[in-house]
Amino acid sequence: MQIDKPVRLILDDGTIFEGRSFGAESASAGEVVFNTAMVGYPESLTDPSYLGQILVVTFPLVGNYGVPDNTFTDGISNFYESERIQVNGLIISDYSHEYSHWNAKKSLGEWLKENNVPGIYGIDTRELTKLLREKGSMKGKIVFKDENEIEFLDPNIENQVALASCKEVITYGSGKKKVVLVDCGVKHNIIRCLLKRDITLIRVPWDYDFNQLEWDGLFISNGPGNPDFCEATVQNIRTAMQGDKPICGICMGNQLLSKAGGATIYKLKYGHRSHNQPVKMVNSTRCFITSQNHGFAVSNSSLGADWEPLFINLNDGTNEGIKHKTKPFFSAQFHPEAASGPTDTDFLFDMFFEKL
Repeated sequence: MQIDKPVRLILDDGTIFEGRSFGAESASAGEVVFNTAMVGYPESLTDPSYLGQILVVTFPLVGNYGVPDNTFTDGISNFYESERIQVNGLIISDYSHEYSHWNAKKSLGEWLKENNVPGIYGIDTRELTKLLREKGSMKGKIVFKDENEIEFLDPNIENQVALASCKEVITYGSGKKKVVLVDCGVKHNIIRCLLKRDITLIRVPWDYDFNQLEWDGLFISNGPGNPDFCEATVQNIRTAMQGDKPICGICMGNQLLSKAGGATIYKLKYGHRSHNQPVKMVNSTRCFITSQNHGFAVSNSSLGADWEPLFINLNDGTNEGIKHKTKPFFSAQFHPEAASGPTDTDFLFDMFFEKL
C-alpha cells in the first residue's frame, strides 16, 4: 500500500488543513480559490488565469482519468490550455492513484511532479469551500516542514499578465481577414476557436502597440490577476476604439474593454469558477449555462452612456459582458470557448467574425 507524505495547507487567518501529498514535495503559496466543475482538471490546471493561485476542486474524486500527453500542432497544445501547469498548488478531497482513459499517458500525480507543483488530498474540501465562501478568497501556503517554510503570496498585487503573456509576436493561419489577439494569458482553445474561421491570427504581447499593425478585428484574451496592472493595454484599446473596426473580449478582455470605455472594476468576494454559471442575454429571454474563471468584475453602474450590459449573471446579478450601442465592440466575462454545452455560446465567435 502506498503511503504518501503528510502536508499542510495554512490559510492567512490561521486555519490549518492536514492532508497527504500526491504532487511535488515543494512548498508553495498563492491565493486559495475554488472551482465547482465536475470534470476538466487538465484544462483548469493549464489555464493561465489561475497563475499565482492554489486551486481547490470541490468535486470529491479527482485523477481517475489521468492526463494526456502535452503534444502540439503549429505551436498550439492539442489538449491543454497552455504549455504547462499554471496553478501554484492543487487541493482535492480524494485522489485516485489508478487512472483509466483512452487518451491518458500518465497520472495526475506524475504530471504535478514533472511541473514541480504540490498537490494535497485528504482535505475536507466542503469545509474549506464553505470557509472561502464566508470569508472570501484567502492567501494560503502549502508546507511540508514548518509554517515558516515559505511566506504568504498575494498574486493580486503583482502584474500576473506580464508573466502569462507571450513575449513576441506570433502569427497563425493564412485567412483573408487579419485579427490581432492581445495575449493577456490566452487559453489555447480561444486560439483554436478563432482559427476555425477564415482568418490570419496575429498574437501580440499584452503591452504591444498593435495599432501600428494592419488588422481587420481586435480580440482581447483572458488573463490572470488584477486588470488594473494592464494600463498599457487599456490605452492601446482606447486608441483602437477611435475607429470602427470590430473589437471583442473574453474574461479579462471584458474588463479591459470596459476600462477602456471608462468603467470601473472591483474584486469579487470569492469569484466565479465553475462550468455551471447561468447568464442571461440582456433584453432577451435567452439564458446560457457557462464556464467561468474570474475573480474581478465590471461595475454595471459605471458603464458610460455609449455602453450597456450584454449579459448578466443570474446568480448574483454581476456583469457578464458589455456592448457598445453604435460601434461593433462587445465582450463576454464567461468563456464561450469552454462552453458547458459544449457549443452553447460558440456563436459569439461567429458574431465577431461576421463583423469583420
